[in-house]
Amino acid sequence: LGETLNDMLGRLESSFERERRFVADASHELRTPLSVLKTELESALRRSGDDPGLRESLLAALEETDQLAQLADDLLLLAQAGEGRLSVRPEEVDVRELLEQARERFADRAREHGREITVDAPGALTAPLDPLRMRQALGNLVDNALRHGAGDVELSARRHDGTVEIEVADGGAGFPAELVPQAFERFARGDGARTRGGAGLGLAIVRAIAEAHGGTAAISGRDGPGAAVGLRLPS
Repeated sequence: LGETLNDMLGRLESSFERERRFVADASHELRTPLSVLKTELESALRRSGDDPGLRESLLAALEETDQLAQLADDLLLLAQAGEGRLSVRPEEVDVRELLEQARERFADRAREHGREITVDAPGALTAPLDPLRMRQALGNLVDNALRHGAGDVELSARRHDGTVEIEVADGGAGFPAELVPQAFERFARGDGARTRGGAGLGLAIVRAIAEAHGGTAAISGRDGPGAAVGLRLPS
C-alpha cells in the first residue's frame, strides 16, 4: 500500500509539474506574437484616417490585445511563483512615495468616474521591497478597487510589530461572502465581476508578490462598508 501511494503521489507531482511548465512555456511563447499584433494594430490605427467605424474596431482590437498580453504576463508570473522562482530584488524603498506613484497612475481614471484616490502614510516609512513588483501588486489592488468597488480609494501604510502594513480600501459593497475564502485563488471572481472584465488573477498575483517578499496578503476586516486588502511585509 505504501509503494502504491508513493507511486500515485509521484505521478501526481509529475503531472502538476508538467502543467506548470506548459503554462509557463505557453505564456512565454505568446508574448512575442501578441507584441507584434499590438504593433501592427497601432500602425493600422495611425493610418485609419477619419473612418470612425474603422477606428472604433481597431481600438477594440487593441484593447483586447492588451488584455491578452497582460493575461500571458500574469500566467507566466504565477507559473514562476508556483515553482518558487518568482525573484524579487529588494532595495530600501520609501513606502509613501510608492503609494503616491500608484495614486498618480490611476488618478485620471478615478476622476473620470467622480472618485478620488488618497494616500495616508508617514513620510519616513521605508522597507526593503522590490519597487517593480510592488508597483504591480499595488496596481492590481487599485485597479480592482476602481473596477469593482465604489467611492474614494484610500492607500495607507504603517509600521506594526516589525512589519510594514499596506492597505488598499474603497467604499463599495465589499467582497461577496462566498468569494472571501477563495479570493486569492487563481481565476476566482464573483458573479458581478464576470461582466466587468478581468481574468480573476489580480489578487493571486498580489499574494504571490507578497509571499516572494516573505510577507502575506489578506482581506482586511473593516467595521464600515467597502472592501480592503492588506499586505503585511517584513520591514
